[in-house]
Amino acid sequence: MFYGSFGSINSRSMLNKLLVHRKNIFISMVLLLLLVAVRAFESQLFYDPFLVYFEGDYLKSPLPEFDSMLLFFGLSFRFFLNTILSLGILYCLFNDKEMISFASVLYLFFFVVLIIAFFCILYFFKNQENLLLFYVRRFLIQPLFLILFVPAFYYQKLKG
Repeated sequence: MFYGSFGSINSRSMLNKLLVHRKNIFISMVLLLLLVAVRAFESQLFYDPFLVYFEGDYLKSPLPEFDSMLLFFGLSFRFFLNTILSLGILYCLFNDKEMISFASVLYLFFFVVLIIAFFCILYFFKNQENLLLFYVRRFLIQPLFLILFVPAFYYQKLKG
């Protein structure tokens, strides 16, 4: 009897919290769907000859021909589009402007490091480090930092 009434009170408070935050939940879902759309329409939205290259046997195939400037702008545009959507999701989840500022600086730092690493691997290692090129590119084109930041920021909120 006690457990049943405790469970229903807990369920009601959880439902009330969901109703209060339904706007943020809705916005987060829309932003998440936009991240999915970026992925779904990647070949139409961005210049990236490596999309097809990494679907095949890239460990043995020569690198595709590419325009460095177009590739840089394509990767940058995609990274920053994913970043804006990810920051929106983080803001909806945590509602903390300082945290978003910190995340923005981290995103910028990681972008600089990753884009430099990508082009260094591309030009200095040619076909020798295709797997490393694959993973560095993956961090540039996918919202993987969102997957890392959500539990990290949640843990930080719990501790603070």
